[in-house]
Amino acid sequence: MKKPFYQLEQSRDVIRHFTPNWFTATMGTGVVAMILAQLPFASSILFMLATKLWQFNILLFITFSILYGLRWILFPTEAKQIFNHPNMSLFLGAIPMGLATIANGFLSFGVHLYGDIAVQIATYLWYLDVFFAVLIAWVVPFCMFSCQDHQLQRMTAVWLLPIVACEVAASSAGLLLQHLAADQHALAILIMGYVLWGISVLPAFAILTILMLRLALHQLPEKEVAISSWLCLGPIGTGAMALLLLGQQAPRILNAAGLEELATIVPALGVIGGLVLLGFGLWWFGIAVLTTVRHARTGIPFNLGWWGLTFPFGVFILAIFNLAHQLQFNFFTYIAVALSIVLLALWALVMKKTVVGAYSGQLFFSPCLVALQQKMQ
Repeated sequence: MKKPFYQLEQSRDVIRHFTPNWFTATMGTGVVAMILAQLPFASSILFMLATKLWQFNILLFITFSILYGLRWILFPTEAKQIFNHPNMSLFLGAIPMGLATIANGFLSFGVHLYGDIAVQIATYLWYLDVFFAVLIAWVVPFCMFSCQDHQLQRMTAVWLLPIVACEVAASSAGLLLQHLAADQHALAILIMGYVLWGISVLPAFAILTILMLRLALHQLPEKEVAISSWLCLGPIGTGAMALLLLGQQAPRILNAAGLEELATIVPALGVIGGLVLLGFGLWWFGIAVLTTVRHARTGIPFNLGWWGLTFPFGVFILAIFNLAHQLQFNFFTYIAVALSIVLLALWALVMKKTVVGAYSGQLFFSPCLVALQQKMQ
């Protein structure tokens, strides 16, 4: 049994072993807050709970940012090793996705608390999110191509993480446009949203295709990474959300820009695209459930990868909620509510295990540092 974090050999070990996969906790917590606000029976108490959870998520993100920033300041040589590590580098994509949940929260909760200033904050955070998402979407795959060791049989859905951040930013653009006037600035954000969608969804679908080949040739992943199967829902659910949200705001903005012909087409494309992606996501949902059940028989060891259950599943549920709203189809609402209850239970379980693991010190482990030490021996 490892000592609690405050009894580690050195107090700075928490910083030295802090890795970006901790930001997946902010992704999962942020999406749960958004879902609580979407529930059709949401009361003032439930909305307040969602707001508090969003504010707690801000504290989490700030804490993790400080710890990870300190690692780069205090242990720069070790921190740089992340770009050579074939797995941990992929989790850099969790940082902009965690930031996106905070920006979205300023639009969903902050407007009620702080007024119009919340929209301005969300706008600045969105631009920052786009910068990091695009940068990571370039840098991490380039490192995969140039200086990392990858093999098909070791591939998991974690490959999606540095790519999906751009489409998360695209869906955030749709939320942001709801609060902006139909001017040239809004048109620029709308165009950027679709470009970000293309940057992310198309490479993500290429990765999913390769992943299907890997599963067919080398069977299911090891039980330690079995939960990564749920990550496949991420680009599908977020891709659908982006099409739906951007398509919903496009007519108002395109009409103001004199692009009436496009204004009549884009919303329909959003709904049709959302339905098609929903079907694709339903297939991956079944595969993820079967994979989890298969490995659960022998026990799945807990690690931070369990947060892969929350955010992808959450954005998939949010896409179903949005489709139900735009189509006025109550059956989708019932499905989304049922899945939301499952997600809330999963989030509570993963959060509990994370707190216990953090207190024991077992979750403060940097594979990059271990690889560096082995290289130096």
